[in-house]
Parts: sequence; structure tokens; C-alpha cells
Amino acid sequence: MTTLYYDVIVVGGGHAGCEAAHAAARMGAKTCLVTMDMNKIAQMSCNPAVGGIAKGQIVREVDALGGGMGIVTDATAIQFRMLNRSKGPAMWSPRAQCDRGKFIWEWRTLLDHTDNLDIWQDQVETLLFAGSPCNNDTESNADDAKLPHVTGVRTIWGVEILAPAVVITAGTFLNGLMHVGRKMVPGGRCAEPAVPHLTDSITALGIRSARMKTGTPVRIDKRSVHFEDTEIQPGENDYHQFSFLGRHRQLEQLPCWTFNTNKEAHETLLKGLPDSPLYNGQIQSTGPRYCPSVETKLVTFPDRDHHPLFLEPEGTDTNEMYLNGFSSSMPIEIQLEALRKIPALRDVKVYRPGYAIEYDYFDPTQLDHSLMSKLCNGLFFAGQVNGTTGYEEAAGQGIIAGINATLYAGSRASDDTTRAEWQPFTLARDEAYIGVLIDDLVTKGVDEPYRMFTSRAEYRILLRQDDADARLTERSHTIGLASTERYNWWMEKKRHIEEIVKYCESTNIKPKEVNAILESIGTTPLQCGCKLRELIARPGVEIEKIAEALPQLQLLLSSPANRHKEIAETAEIQVKYQGYIDREKQAAEKMHRLENIRIQGHFSYNNIQGLSTEARQKLTAINPTTLAQASRIPGVSPSDINVLLVLMKR
Repeated sequence: MTTLYYDVIVVGGGHAGCEAAHAAARMGAKTCLVTMDMNKIAQMSCNPAVGGIAKGQIVREVDALGGGMGIVTDATAIQFRMLNRSKGPAMWSPRAQCDRGKFIWEWRTLLDHTDNLDIWQDQVETLLFAGSPCNNDTESNADDAKLPHVTGVRTIWGVEILAPAVVITAGTFLNGLMHVGRKMVPGGRCAEPAVPHLTDSITALGIRSARMKTGTPVRIDKRSVHFEDTEIQPGENDYHQFSFLGRHRQLEQLPCWTFNTNKEAHETLLKGLPDSPLYNGQIQSTGPRYCPSVETKLVTFPDRDHHPLFLEPEGTDTNEMYLNGFSSSMPIEIQLEALRKIPALRDVKVYRPGYAIEYDYFDPTQLDHSLMSKLCNGLFFAGQVNGTTGYEEAAGQGIIAGINATLYAGSRASDDTTRAEWQPFTLARDEAYIGVLIDDLVTKGVDEPYRMFTSRAEYRILLRQDDADARLTERSHTIGLASTERYNWWMEKKRHIEEIVKYCESTNIKPKEVNAILESIGTTPLQCGCKLRELIARPGVEIEKIAEALPQLQLLLSSPANRHKEIAETAEIQVKYQGYIDREKQAAEKMHRLENIRIQGHFSYNNIQGLSTEARQKLTAINPTTLAQASRIPGVSPSDINVLLVLMKR
């Protein structure tokens, strides 16, 4: 039997797996990425787009930490837009349509040139571990010094790959089952095999699994579309991008197109409902409520006579297009008939129909905030196997799992099964959307595929897309992930921002200096002098416009020449929203006081009569680390938290 030895093994080459393997190797761990197809690394199984509401912030955070998704997206973007511009900067979210094929090869190139990283093309069949599996009582397991410890994996070709840390990022491949009408085909993605045995190997450790469902739309031949019956949707080409270091958009920028379904198409789809896997009992698992299939839209909103569709290019060198808004698992003939009732698609030709897919995931409440299992030392999970959906959510989990797998592997002084002393890398809810994502997963669990929204974050003004490097780059550099180049660029940027903010706070402005500009933009002229920061805080007043009258400010805003607009944007936001930022920081500091009260291992919740029955059950199941985490568990009330506070004081 062939045996290979590593520090970290990553199972699965999707978006979580790529970030996990890249992070681990960059931090110095000897890393093996096991994937079934080296030519489909970071495959965009659904829409070839990155970012969007809250998702764009996650990508910026992954980049600030030293991850690859932002750099790869900038290199392969064929349309870029900043969403939510009409709202405040806390809501601005970058989104890019990417060239699907080039995205894969850009990631492949990045991984191929990463030191300490090997790629092994194979399928993992089973986990290898030492020690005996425990029961599902995570409260007792937390104090158990003899939890089983993962030692590696065995593949279908009989290769044993050994390591003290394993990251599972298997996406939708675990017992994947695809549906088109009444036809069911095993598979993890169209034309790719499912992984049939790995789930059993994981659940043998006492880890709970369940099923979820997702879907994807039909792919359309561009040559068969009547674009005269659509509305063009161009992108933007300003200075914004995803990576703080990446190259600005290099590929030809392409438009998208929008149009609507109609009553005739709806009638055809409704005719096919008896054969829909979603409504004939064929699919029992839960799908994403916020990204419903087109047939679900018709059932949920029966009075709507149309729904929006977005036709999006898949690349610069292909005629394949993605029909956003038409996710479906209806029979092929129903999908085609309905599409041809829409004027723009009356002569449509397709490359493949839409389909649904069911797959296994694992209860994320059985993980701690490092994304390591509470039931098996050294075993980490990231991505859709944790019940999430989306490339960005997967990447955010992947980079944290890769970091912590590396830190954990480095802390292993021997091969025994005791839980080694180590310091995991975790992000708080006021530090990153990634922190919100992971805390939601391990504290609240999931009952449907989890998707990040800005509304899930309590501290949105602190988690903007523009300041991800301010929040995360120094921390990442400390652990050896963010490069020195990235760190030095951030320190230079930080210095420029501080100079601009200081100038705005210390400079007095006279009416005669700026009133002409204020009148030109339709805002009230000054009657007397004021601090520059007070003027910039006005709605509609932009710092670069005011700088036209202030040579010193203009000079500060023009340096460094290559990224001055990015710096000016962040500085303006800090000046304009300083009051809101300070207020949110104070709220976060209050919550940190509860974060500092560690309760794990102090209580046997079932014996505390002052707690509600639901609270005892939830606290026992989750076994929260801190009082703040306990307060976020659904079913744990403020009165339950007060009981724990009283007991902690005793």
C-alpha cells in the first residue's frame, strides 16, 4: 500500500478546499489537496459570479487575510458592479461576473505555484483515526481527554495519506443525487460522480448528518437569443475591485441582459408540476428559501404574472450563458417549452437543462469556532458540508479551517489522542462577516442552506467592504499567512488615511473657500467657518469635490497615485460616519465583556433548575464557550443568561 505523509490534508478542491489548502501551505504546513478532478478545481457549479450582498464583503475579508478568491476574481472578471450604492457604505457590496474556464485555471496556477502544496487526484473513501468514537453528548465530550483523533484518509485506489489534521470540504458530492423530472442520477455535479462512502466514515464518529438540496438553471446558447427583446445591463469600470493587491480588470468587459417570464411560460411550468421532484415527493430535503426554483416562485406567488430573469455570460470565448432566475428541476421538455414561450428565447437552444441536487451535510453545532469537530480531534469541516450555500461562504470557512488545521497540526507534539493545547484563530462578530457566519453556524445550526446577508451582522458599519484590510491584515500577518508585501501595503495605506482624517479634523474652513463648490452641488452654503470634518459629514458632500478648493487636501488625496481613490474612499467614510462608527464600537465592546466570561466546563446545565427546559437542552447540545455565545443560542432567553451570570459570580 502506498503511504504519503503530510501535516494537513484537504479533501475536496472546491472554493473552501482551495482556500484551506492555499492558507495551510502558505503558513508552512506540508499540505495535500485531494480532488477528484484537477481540471475542475474551484469549479463554479452554478452562476460564474463572485460577491453580491454581504458575500462581496466576505471575499474582501478572505483577500485581506491573504486568501486567493479576490485575486482570482479580479483576474477573470468580465463584469463588475458595486451593489447597493444608493444606500450607506455599510451596505455597498462588490459583485463580479467571471469567466468560468479562466477562473478554474487561474486558481490552478495559483495552487501550482504555492510552496508546500501537493495536489493528489483521487477520491477519499474513508477517514483514518485513532481511539474510540464517543457518544453525541458534546458536553461530556468537551472534558474527555481521550477523544478519537484523525490520522489521515484512505482513497478508493488504496492510497493512505496520513496527517494530524484533515479538512473536509466535499461540497455537494457526499451521496449526491441529481434530479430532472422523475429521473434521478447519482452525482455530485453534472457529469461528475458522487462520493458514496465517506459520510458513513464520518458519522461513525458520532457526527450527525442530514440532507439538503440546491439547484441550478438551464445553460443557453447565446446564438439562439433574440437580444432585441431584452434590456442590456452594463457593468462598471471604476477603481473598485476585490483584492487589495490584485490586478485591475484585465479581460474584456461584457454586459448582461434582463427580461421577464410571462403568463404563457407560467402555464407551461404549472402543467409540469405533477412531475416536479419538488412537488411529487421525490425530494424530501430542504432547499435555499431565498434562491427558489422558478416552479417554487409560481406556487409561492400565484398572483404574479412575471418574474425577472438575468442572462449572464459564462466567458469571453464561449457562447454558453447562464439564465439567472430560472433554477429548475422540471422535466427537460417542460423547461424547453416554457423557455420558448418567452419572446427573447422563442428559438432557444440549450447546452443542458436545469437540475436539482440532494447531498449530505453535517450538523455545524458539533463544531467549535475553529471549525474543528467537538467529537474528533484534528478533524475540520468547511463549506457546504456545514450546511451553507455559496462560493463566498465556502471560501470564508475554508481559509479559517486551513489556518486552524495548520495551527493545530503544529501543536501536535505526539501521536496520542489527547486534545493538545493550542490557540485557534477565530474572528469575532464585530471583526468580520466570516466571524458572523461561523458563529451563526456553530451556535444556531441550520435548518436550510445558510446564506450570508448584511442583516445577519449586528455591526455592519464596522464590517464594510472598504476596511477589510484594516480589520484583518495585521492579524493574518502575525500568524504567517498575509504576506509581507500585503502587510507593508496596508501600513502605507493606513498612514495615508490617518493623514487625511487628521487634516479634516484639524482644518478650519471659511465660507469664501468652499461656498462656490457647495452651491454647485446644490447644498446650503456656509454662513460661518467650521471644521472640515463637519462639512464633509454633510449628505451629498464628497471629499474629492471639496478638495478642489483646498490644495493641501488635494495633495493628500492624490498619493499614492496607483490606489489613491481607494484610500480617499475609506478616509471619507471614516470622517463622514465617525459618530456611527464610534457608537457601534461601544456596542461591540459591551458584548465583548460577555465574550470574556468563559462558561464551558463550569456547568452541568441539566442540573440547573433555574434554567428553562429548552435552555437546558440547547446549552447542553451546543456547550457554548462564552456567555456571549450562549446568549445567541435560539431558545436561551435573557433570564437564562441572568441565571448563569449569578452562578458565575458565586
